Amino acid sequence: MKGKKLKSVFIEGAISSDFIGNSIYKHQTKTSIGAHNIFLGQVRADEIDGKTVSAIEYTAYEDMANQKFNDIREAAFKKFDLTCMHIYHSLGTVKAGEICLFVFVSSPRRKVVFKALEYVVEAIKAEVPVFGKEVFEDETHQWKVNN
Repeated sequence: MKGKKLKSVFIEGAISSDFIGNSIYKHQTKTSIGAHNIFLGQVRADEIDGKTVSAIEYTAYEDMANQKFNDIREAAFKKFDLTCMHIYHSLGTVKAGEICLFVFVSSPRRKVVFKALEYVVEAIKAEVPVFGKEVFEDETHQWKVNN
């Protein structure tokens, strides 16, 4: 992989249901797949100190983050019997209720996709340099704490 430009996992703004649907649709003709599992991370309208989150503005060290996403993907393929995997993360503003993270894994076996998906999502949350600034309804903001 050294020297090769990695495909970006980033999408500007929210990840649309059309994008998600098209990504899933492309796999229905693959007869070696027995199971798919999908994680959709959605921006919550959390209440923090009496203020409600209206959106999150995502930023990242893109080259570093893309490399980390690739490392996680490669590790998951080594650890699990996966047929395919897609990871997409938003950059920019994503409103409460919209999708900001889409992870899709496929395998010949259903138990594998459950374990693999949890592994991938936990690794993303712990290791990838993507940062979110929570924007409140009153237009103030604070940096998001992952939890």
